Amino acid sequence: MSESLTLDDVAVPLRALRLLASDFGHLPAPDVHVSTTYPERLELAFHDNLPGFEMWREALGIFPDAVTYREQSDGRTRVLRASVDHAGAVVRLTAYADIVAPVLVGGAA
Repeated sequence: MSESLTLDDVAVPLRALRLLASDFGHLPAPDVHVSTTYPERLELAFHDNLPGFEMWREALGIFPDAVTYREQSDGRTRVLRASVDHAGAVVRLTAYADIVAPVLVGGAA
């Protein structure tokens, strides 16, 4: 199905991106992803920028308890994720950050 989609078919998330850039241009720039697999979704990703994720979460009015937390890469990377409907698109925020292992000093963590 994705092979037959046109740019018009992903116009909703692109329009949402344009509005976000206009309204929140002062916020940290995320990685932006629009896909024909999920043509209604705009993905904003933050790598090693949890404060940037939090600024966007607050700006979009996403409550903290709506954020999910998981770990990947054998517990070395934390992943925060939240979604909100904005301008007709599903805006998905994702943050990735390294989990720093505790430093052992004298056998104690």
